[in-house]
Amino acid sequence: MPLPIKKSLLSLLVMAALLPFDSPARGAESTRGTPVAFGLLPDGTAVEQYTLTNASGLVGKVITYGGIITALEVPDRSGKMGDIVLGCDKLADYLRPTPYFGALVGRVGNRIARGRFTLGGKDYTLAVNNGPNHLHGGLRGFDKVVWQARYLEKPDGPALELRYHSRNGEEGYPGNLDVTVLYQLSNANELRIDYQAVSDQATPINLTNHTYWNLAGRGSILDEVVTLHARHYTPVDATLIPTGAIASVAGTPMDFTRPKPIGRDLGLLDNQPQGYDHNFVLDRAGPGLQPAAEVYDPPSGRVLEVLTDQPGVQFYTGNFLDGTIRGKRGIVYAQHDALCLETQHYPDALHHPNFPSIVLPAGQVYHSTTVYRFSTRP
Repeated sequence: MPLPIKKSLLSLLVMAALLPFDSPARGAESTRGTPVAFGLLPDGTAVEQYTLTNASGLVGKVITYGGIITALEVPDRSGKMGDIVLGCDKLADYLRPTPYFGALVGRVGNRIARGRFTLGGKDYTLAVNNGPNHLHGGLRGFDKVVWQARYLEKPDGPALELRYHSRNGEEGYPGNLDVTVLYQLSNANELRIDYQAVSDQATPINLTNHTYWNLAGRGSILDEVVTLHARHYTPVDATLIPTGAIASVAGTPMDFTRPKPIGRDLGLLDNQPQGYDHNFVLDRAGPGLQPAAEVYDPPSGRVLEVLTDQPGVQFYTGNFLDGTIRGKRGIVYAQHDALCLETQHYPDALHHPNFPSIVLPAGQVYHSTTVYRFSTRP
């Protein structure tokens, strides 16, 4: 499956990708989107927080540091609002080592074996920041930079546009890359994330968001019921690098093709720390948005549906949360207190020709979309 790049009307798309922030092309500014201060980085750079509130009263909060989703409040079956994402109360806590709470991840989300790849006959070396491998863009990936932000009031719900210019050679990657991410909290109770990028050199790219979900608001997620629209997954070695195989989930603990509590087969997994941290190959019938996953929390009635145009989703069950992080409202985050559903191309795709390519050719436009839809059941 090729990378979702629009090739027609290329010059128009490139111009759109590089529109200045004062352009009115994507909507009008709104006084409702006035940001509040969220702290200063050690170099004095200000970080701001924006609040998105849709017509149904759902509330999302995003900071310019890392494009981090710091809060998302949705109702349970009785209408009681609750924050369903993990995170921190203060900027200083996000600056400490954290597991990418709510952040935008890039240039390449997930792992690249040994932090090395070859592109166009040239060898590139990246930071090794996850055992022997490169993870989530390196030491200072997109989760650790300050994005330019613009609030937009759109007819179908408020949005926040984030932009970042990644210089040629940043974290070892080739090409000057201009990235735009649009978060929208729609009046249909959906968080829509649109990613767009263009580079002046061929470069790998695999953008995603690393929000940690807990539909109950706190505590273990092992009783939450998950469905993954994936009959195959990519097995990994001991360092979580894919072997290159695409295996059937049938008859294995990886089978979530029918709704299943997360904890049901957890004891059958042999990875350490025990839990899911695997890329699932989505059952796609063509281009465009298609169902990827569903999560249901029986006590609250909350339902999260995920739709994406990406070929895979990394299902992660907070295996490395170990009780050392005290998050929002003083809550201590323990193992399996959250799950991630990172829509993506497959990990280490640069070393596996049978995987969908993550190479963005120079001058072409990368685009991907993921939708997180919220509802309840009686």
